[in-house]
Amino acid sequence: MNWLKLVACAALAIGTFAIPVNADEQSELQADANQWSSPTGNYFNHRYSTLDQINKSNVGSLKVAWTFSTGKLRGHEGAPLVIGSIMYLHTPFPNNVFALDLDNDAQIIWTYNPKQDPSVTPVMCCDIVNRGLAYGDGKIFLYQADANLVALDAKTGKLVWKSNNGDPKVGATGTNAPHVLKDKVFVGISGGEFGVRSYMSAFDIKTGKLAWRGYSMGPDSDILVDPKKTTHLGKPVGANSGTNTWKGDQWKIGGGSTWGWYSYDPDLNLMYYGSGNPSTWNPVQRPGDNRWSMTIWARDVDTGIAKWVYQMTPHDEWDYDGINEMILADLKIGGKTRKTLVHFDRNGFGYTMDRVTGELLVAEKFDPAVNWATGIDMKTGRPKLVAKYSTDRDGKGTDVNTKGICPAALGTKDQQPAAYSPKTGLFYVPTNHVCMDYEPQRVTYTAGQPYVGATLAMFPAPGGKHMGNFIAWDATKGKIVWSLPELFSVWSGALATAGDIVFYGTLEGYLKAVDSKTGKELYKFKTASGIIGNVMTYTHKGKQYIAILSGIGGWAGIGLAAGLTEPSAGLGAVGGYAHLSKYTALGGVLTVFSLP
Repeated sequence: MNWLKLVACAALAIGTFAIPVNADEQSELQADANQWSSPTGNYFNHRYSTLDQINKSNVGSLKVAWTFSTGKLRGHEGAPLVIGSIMYLHTPFPNNVFALDLDNDAQIIWTYNPKQDPSVTPVMCCDIVNRGLAYGDGKIFLYQADANLVALDAKTGKLVWKSNNGDPKVGATGTNAPHVLKDKVFVGISGGEFGVRSYMSAFDIKTGKLAWRGYSMGPDSDILVDPKKTTHLGKPVGANSGTNTWKGDQWKIGGGSTWGWYSYDPDLNLMYYGSGNPSTWNPVQRPGDNRWSMTIWARDVDTGIAKWVYQMTPHDEWDYDGINEMILADLKIGGKTRKTLVHFDRNGFGYTMDRVTGELLVAEKFDPAVNWATGIDMKTGRPKLVAKYSTDRDGKGTDVNTKGICPAALGTKDQQPAAYSPKTGLFYVPTNHVCMDYEPQRVTYTAGQPYVGATLAMFPAPGGKHMGNFIAWDATKGKIVWSLPELFSVWSGALATAGDIVFYGTLEGYLKAVDSKTGKELYKFKTASGIIGNVMTYTHKGKQYIAILSGIGGWAGIGLAAGLTEPSAGLGAVGGYAHLSKYTALGGVLTVFSLP
């Protein structure tokens, strides 16, 4: 019996779970498929489980084992954690946390109810969501909407420390799940729609003291680059790379939010994440490439120094926010096994890169409807633009309503994380099949006020029959292997398992299970509300469970969540998803499934 199993047995005996602190704590936890100890399953963002008790031959027999109401009715993104025999669950604002005893009928062991100023909610873009918790060093980490990172004692729920990461008064808020990497806790910042110059922050896991902070744009000392050693497609970025593609001091309100999911390669000691759209959405007001918004970052975990960067959408004209997760996998490309990074960007292109060097290996559309660019130039890394889909066609950015741009601003995929199965070698991607009309408008920056500068209308991609697809993707070739159309966008995070199945949720509220090789639907169950949460799995007393948060909301469901009816509200999403109200209603429920 290995060390981790001994600890788990002890936990069952005493009804609590404690892990001694050591350098390999996260690796030890992630190696035990019986638990779900980090927001995306492991350092590599695989969202894959080696559990196979539930498999393609019996998944059709799944039944609801138990449910838990969160008591909140806004968008429920993210997923619970399971450490030993305790489940940790979060809610949207005000970000309550529950510790549930799986040994005792999921009774509540403790709750944490933060006292936050409700004035933070109006400056939260696209719903008041929270994407989950992290665990490490005997603590549960919560990143509150008010941009306070808190560490809670995992046994008692008592506050251990609290550190501030931003000021909501200027539009800086917290929505992402924290990530524990080595001896630090990492959180980003939301606020690109308020002109917040965004950053990645690393806090000491024991004390909460800020260890380093790397901005998305600004002087070299702020963005933590070495002009001679940090590279972009193999070439040094040079001095002042974070300011010299901005007009004047516009970089000071440049956006580049960092609210996505983070991955980590322990062998390279590098963490990977994406930065979001530049501010404002009116491109004519910010000429230049606007570096380093829309960028994949590879940073040293200990120092924050960037080893390489890659800007996907220079001078973004469409809000193709680049925050989506980076999935780390070793793939065979050109007859050689490479340490790769795979990223499905909002802009509709699936990128495969060498995660050691930042070399671009593959870049292809993962939805055929994508039309703003014909492809990616593999030498320069720049998209090959289609002029008629530019939102600045007249050079003024004030009077041109560009029609039929695909994808819409919420992208071919937003934050909903994909899964990777080492067993099949495929990536399973929840996608949006949505296009838009986009009209830029002049906007003036005022701290704490929206700094958007565009009006949008969203609608299904050509054909008009569906707004989403769930796809299997071959990242070595940049090809769709199979694709399942869905009535609405697939806003749920996927889960792949060794049982040869993939799970995902739909905006109507269905949990679905499909064959990982063929995409054949094997099971579906309609939960209490639309699903924008992420599927996870764990075992308890030898039995495998599947769990999913329901609760319609997020950008796609903001109309229902916030009671909005004006078609242009929610940055265009209200009109695009107007029919969603015929299929689901508000809720906030955890549903847990098992075999009979």
